[in-house]
Amino acid sequence: MPVSLRPSAVAELLRPGMQVFLPGMSGESDIFYSLVREKPESADGGRFIVVQFPGINRSDFLSLHERARQRGYFMMPELRSGLRQGRFELLPVDHPGIVRDIRSLGSIALLLAHVSPPDEHGMCSLGVSCDFVPVAWPLAKLRFAHVNAKMPRTRGSFQIPYSAFDYAFEADQEPRCYDAGMADSGMRHHADLVAGLVRDGDTVEFGIGKLQTSIVHALAAHQNLQVWSGMATTPIVELLDRGVVRGNASIQLGCALGDREFYDRCSDDDSFYFRPASETHDVGRVSSIKNFCAINSAVEVDLLGQVNSDVVNGKLVAGVGGLPPFISGALASAGGRSVIALPSTTSSGKHSRIVTRLCRPGAVAVNRSSADYVVTEHGVASLRGASIQARAEALIGIASPQWREQLASEWHELLHQL
Repeated sequence: MPVSLRPSAVAELLRPGMQVFLPGMSGESDIFYSLVREKPESADGGRFIVVQFPGINRSDFLSLHERARQRGYFMMPELRSGLRQGRFELLPVDHPGIVRDIRSLGSIALLLAHVSPPDEHGMCSLGVSCDFVPVAWPLAKLRFAHVNAKMPRTRGSFQIPYSAFDYAFEADQEPRCYDAGMADSGMRHHADLVAGLVRDGDTVEFGIGKLQTSIVHALAAHQNLQVWSGMATTPIVELLDRGVVRGNASIQLGCALGDREFYDRCSDDDSFYFRPASETHDVGRVSSIKNFCAINSAVEVDLLGQVNSDVVNGKLVAGVGGLPPFISGALASAGGRSVIALPSTTSSGKHSRIVTRLCRPGAVAVNRSSADYVVTEHGVASLRGASIQARAEALIGIASPQWREQLASEWHELLHQL
């Protein structure tokens, strides 16, 4: 059985120069971070590996000690200065790339898992964030549990015997919450266009954001849908309550993001089944699912069909995440489809999000060979099998009318340069 520690003794497990793996997303342990922050010398020379996401996670491990380093996969506002200093190691890889990178680390001195209390069989659940802890688990020399009575117990393919931990401490903390935003009535037509590409019986993958919330609402009249996704947010409950999605393990996901009520639903409802990122984002697994429909958003799409998902005005704001593997899997799935849904203009209306060239620096998250459907509020562009001229015309046709003439002129110039 693990050695039980008082919370005040947690930081004593850390030694200068340690390589430490920590959970992110809704599984982030704020208490662990605050306890180490009280003893910053324990982070001297430490290297912290954590998959954080902007807008959800806030822990800045570089701030613990001037010689601390952090390895991550998404740009975080708190870490921008650390990137310039060379202390934040940012890897520009997708979810399968994150899995490969973690496995390549060789050895992890200390792994923290944020878990529910053990059940009657002595098993702990990773709760609402399975994601990457199972990937790092085999590499860890010391395995440390934050046992949290407020972490919902969930079903999934990776459960941990309490006896497998070396150390444990108990502390209550509400899992990290996330507000997906209210469905925007102005997005209703846009969402309906996307929903029109989804067929009854499809397995669907969603991203996050207000448009994605609107799309979920637009699917309320569909039947027999299943969900396979890296994450799911609170609005997915509507599809369960309406019977659009039903059945044991009908929602398979890596991470839940929402409020306390949603997290309790993930625990109580056997529709939810959690998997590590090595399973949810495995292209082979995704492609084996018939009629897989990947629905994702983007910052901009160029006239060749290339997608930028994480650079705004030339500044990196996130990472490519699960977008490439889900698109690849959808295109290889029998009857599968990939949908990129985005507004035709920026929120100010001053810039088109259908562009001739992607913004600089180079920001291609999905290359032109993977183009399928692109949807704005002005229509649907079907790009699979289309020539470069045909796809440019289709994309110009769903751009905001005020930008179409300029895009057509710029395309004519670009065509002569190709």
